Amino acid sequence: MSTTRTPVRVLPGTKGVLTMHLEDHAETLRELGLAIPTLVEWGHELHSRLQAGHRLIAAGNGGSAAEAQHLTAELVGRFDGERDPFSAIALHADTSSITAIGNDYGYEEVFARQVGAHARAGDVVMLLSTSGRSPNLVRAAQAAHRCDAVAWALTGSAPNPLALECDSAIALDGTGAAVQEAHLVAIHMLCRVFDAHARNPEGVVE
Repeated sequence: MSTTRTPVRVLPGTKGVLTMHLEDHAETLRELGLAIPTLVEWGHELHSRLQAGHRLIAAGNGGSAAEAQHLTAELVGRFDGERDPFSAIALHADTSSITAIGNDYGYEEVFARQVGAHARAGDVVMLLSTSGRSPNLVRAAQAAHRCDAVAWALTGSAPNPLALECDSAIALDGTGAAVQEAHLVAIHMLCRVFDAHARNPEGVVE
């Protein structure tokens, strides 16, 4: 028995929009390539700190929250081969804390108060924002400093308040979608360096 497929109707201009989408992403990814030295440094330092018993604390809003949680899942689980689990938590995943703090203190404090509760000296606080202007993430970075934790950020175009507040930041130009998807690539690159050190703690990752 044969079936006839109905041709897909492409709206006028759709192919051009999608081509532009890919071009935007390619340009942002090329810019990410310039940040490879920072990602190598982050991966080495993150492994050293977590191996010593510290933890990663991550946060973001919306799609950036999903990517922050993706990062913590890679560290607690695995990314590139078998290794020990490492301590990493995503602050936005605790919905009871988020809603309680938001209700009692305002949404701008939902991450800062959790950083104050969980972060210890030597921990890494990773904050993701396509704009770099989310007040709750800026306050989380400030809270990290009060705890003597290190604050890193993946953001959109610089200068922006979050990048300025953090100890180190990778700021990428591009559309919101391009920046957000490049952040996921950056996370995987960071994990690749981290796992290389986890497999060979005494070695050097070039």
